[in-house]
Amino acid sequence: MAKRLNDHSSLGDVLKEIIQKNNLQKGMDKIDVRDAWKNLMGNGVNNYTSEIMLKGTTLYVALTSAVLREELSFGKEKIVKMINEELGREVVKEVVLR
Repeated sequence: MAKRLNDHSSLGDVLKEIIQKNNLQKGMDKIDVRDAWKNLMGNGVNNYTSEIMLKGTTLYVALTSAVLREELSFGKEKIVKMINEELGREVVKEVVLR
C-alpha cells in the first residue's frame, strides 16, 4: 500500500516524494538545466542558442554562431560551475558546444 503523508505536508514535500517514487529526477534535471542556461547566459547568448540537451551528466548546446561557440569554449569549466550552483547540486560535469 502507498505511504500516506500527514495532513501537514507542504506542497514541495509532496512533489519531491512524487518525483522520487516515480523516478522522474532525470527528466526534471533536463528541464532545470535548460532553465538555468537561459537565466545565466542572458538574451545575447540565448538568441544564438538553437538547442540545449542534457544526456547523463553532459550538457550539449547547439549554437548558431561559430564566433560565440569559440568564445564560450574558453569558459566551459566556469559554465559547468555556474549551472551546478544555480541548481544547488552537481548535475552537469561537462559541456559540449556544437
